[in-house]
Amino acid sequence: MTPIPRRALPALAALALPAAAARAQAPAASSTAAPAKLTLLLDWFVNPDHAPIVVAQEGGFFTRAGLAVEMIAPADPNDPPRLVAAKQADLGVYYQKNLHMAVDQGLPLARVGTLVATPLSTLTVLRDGPIKTLADLKGKRIGFSTAGIEEVVVDAILGSAGLSSRDVTMVNVNFGLSSALMSGQVEAILGGFRNFELHQLDLEKRPGRAFYPEQHGLPIYDELIYVAHRDRARDPVLRRFMDALEGATSFLVNNPEESWAMFIAGARKELDNELNRRAFRDTLNRFSLSPAALDANRYQRFARFLQQRKVIREVPPLERYAVELPPA
Repeated sequence: MTPIPRRALPALAALALPAAAARAQAPAASSTAAPAKLTLLLDWFVNPDHAPIVVAQEGGFFTRAGLAVEMIAPADPNDPPRLVAAKQADLGVYYQKNLHMAVDQGLPLARVGTLVATPLSTLTVLRDGPIKTLADLKGKRIGFSTAGIEEVVVDAILGSAGLSSRDVTMVNVNFGLSSALMSGQVEAILGGFRNFELHQLDLEKRPGRAFYPEQHGLPIYDELIYVAHRDRARDPVLRRFMDALEGATSFLVNNPEESWAMFIAGARKELDNELNRRAFRDTLNRFSLSPAALDANRYQRFARFLQQRKVIREVPPLERYAVELPPA
């Protein structure tokens, strides 16, 4: 996604709550102790993919769970896993696709929850551009933002057209996916989200055409997950965080208009635009309604896919990198 300003956006504490939010049920803290502080690194600048987190904050779900959560947007989308692994943050929003490779490379990370439970990423080209089929990408440039697994994803997608990543040039455009495509810096972008970049391109009068990875050889996966340091994979405080998110997500899908008002409150007023309204509506049915629940087969299947392509050396035991937190 192409950002508005690239700067950290710490979340605000909940102020006056809409009436329905005040009535909403949220997990109660188990003691009267001071709130447990958690630092959450987002994967990107604040956007509708993070709506359950914002609703949990603004709707008091975190407060009632005895948590004080600070959300921080990264300066670099590759920062969250490294900082969580170094214990410089408690939680990070990350990508299931990349988690497997990070663990194989020795980062002590574990998936502890799911934010977006369906693929969002696409390989996108301009609808009126020269690329009509995947085969047309031979010799062209593909922009990406998050390093790690881009080549294997391109190999899977282009493989359905008899090509591979060796037939294209990969260009790291950092946050500037849409702008790189519209300016002609690249002929395609990998990682543009179907609920965001496609709307962004349409609003710029440069509509895109998306190729969906899961329809071109990539196993279905969780798009956005929460990761913690492996040492904290059984921490009951993290379970309280997930339970609060479960309540917030349920409120969100039941009350989208009130949730939108929370999303654009305070310092996030700049997000009140047509692009974010479209993305917000388009993402509602993609959030995990049970964020702590783990689909073990989904993770093992993706690990086998990567191991077969020699992206990772082995398929590790699931409990080494993905857990379902025990009850608080």
